[in-house]
Amino acid sequence: MPTEVISARNAAGLSFALNGLLFATLVSRIPLVREHLDLSNGELGLLLLAIAAGSVLTLPTIGALIQRSSAASVVRLGAVLDVCGLVLAAIGAGVAEVLPLAALGLFLHGVGVGIWDVAMNVEAAEVERRLERTVMPRFHAGWSIGSILGAGIGIPMAAADVPLLVHFGVVAAVALTLAVHASRSFLPAEPERDEPVRSAASAWTEPRTLAIGAMVLAFALVEGTANDWLALALIDGYDARHWVGVAGYALFVCAMTTGRLLGPVFLDRFGRVPVLRLTAATAGVGILLVVLGQHPLVVAVGILAWGLGASLGFPVGMSAAADDRARSAARVSVVSTIGYSAFLAGPPLLGVVGDHVGTLEALLVVAVLMLPAALSASAARPARPRVGDRQ
Repeated sequence: MPTEVISARNAAGLSFALNGLLFATLVSRIPLVREHLDLSNGELGLLLLAIAAGSVLTLPTIGALIQRSSAASVVRLGAVLDVCGLVLAAIGAGVAEVLPLAALGLFLHGVGVGIWDVAMNVEAAEVERRLERTVMPRFHAGWSIGSILGAGIGIPMAAADVPLLVHFGVVAAVALTLAVHASRSFLPAEPERDEPVRSAASAWTEPRTLAIGAMVLAFALVEGTANDWLALALIDGYDARHWVGVAGYALFVCAMTTGRLLGPVFLDRFGRVPVLRLTAATAGVGILLVVLGQHPLVVAVGILAWGLGASLGFPVGMSAAADDRARSAARVSVVSTIGYSAFLAGPPLLGVVGDHVGTLEALLVVAVLMLPAALSASAARPARPRVGDRQ
């Protein structure tokens, strides 16, 4: 196996981990953000929409940006914007306690998250093609491992009431340094040869791409809801302490990481469609156990099932969108836009539901989405089967 592919694989994995670290750093302190700004669930949900707005407004343009430059340079741009937004949000919420300033920081953070995410997925898809086996879920496991680290750091930070600016600032500085270093080992950009020139926007007219996006939308909302609301649901619904809520989120991420590490074995053996349908059912059952379980052990089992069920939808959707290398950047951009619209915008809107029925009970809305997720999983079937692929 060429050394450059191994180096690119490791660099992409580190990039995913750092992206997850920054995301979980913010998630782990959301209860404190709510407290500093004195927000209700609905108001917090609207504030978190700033992240969604930044990402969703940026995502449709990223495919063309990567085609004009490279995944490495776009990752660097996204990392800079991500950490700058995170620090600004910490200043707005934790120092000045000014809502518009916090919202501006979260918007900039969202722009960075979106840019970084699409570029690293395009790089990961190219590495997967060079390796000729399913590895995309393991890259996303890297994101989950970064999230575990971020949540793990967040637990003592929350318990010790460390200021947001100190917490976010130190993590952001380390993450940015490592992200820039990792991007230097990405595969070199290669101009397309013997391919017709097509607008990146034309991917929005492709039925299979849109169908994959619909499948990813449902799975992304289930994952995003856990990121934004699981800790608060445990705190509000079961009167748990803040650190217990963060620990519940960490348990979810551990389960999701396990699913992503083991998933490629089952995907290569049984194929994308049956595995995705099984994970959809598992996530739905897990959410029901979290909401209705009452007993701590039952709730813990539910969190584990939820994490396992949410593990494969997003990464398999990225692989499916990138099946054809010639249109990889454009199609990943489309699917990411649809997925992130749910991942980032859906959970904040769930806060409005939570204000009326309770934070914990609002999760039942998400459980219902696992039915359309299972039905739409057939869109991920490989467009052009390779050796070893199963339908």
